[in-house]
Amino acid sequence: MKMEHIAYAVHDPVAVAGWYVEHLGLHIARQIGPPTFTHFLSDGAGGIIEIYNNAQVTVPEYAMMHPLLLHVAFATDDVYATRQRLLDADCRAEGEVTEMPNGDMMVMLRDPWGFAIQLVKRATALR
Repeated sequence: MKMEHIAYAVHDPVAVAGWYVEHLGLHIARQIGPPTFTHFLSDGAGGIIEIYNNAQVTVPEYAMMHPLLLHVAFATDDVYATRQRLLDADCRAEGEVTEMPNGDMMVMLRDPWGFAIQLVKRATALR
């Protein structure tokens, strides 16, 4: 089997998708209009995030969740510069950059709607 996507419900999928495209470099692979305004966002390398709103579910209070409970991680070559760029784009810091004993670097942020985003630079790429 191959993972196809991960999904999360938001209040305003159009705004969230637009921000993720503009600031995280994703592109819209597919979108569905009303009533869910679903957006499948792709990183171009196989990673897909579905962002939608469905009246059948309550959107969680992501901002109240610990970022280690649920987050989406993005690989970057420069954790510090990417962190600052996203802070300038209305993200909120969730701590400072941490370097792990194995050489990985990571930091947590919150997108403008409170969902946790992790930036990661791996010493050795995940396979």
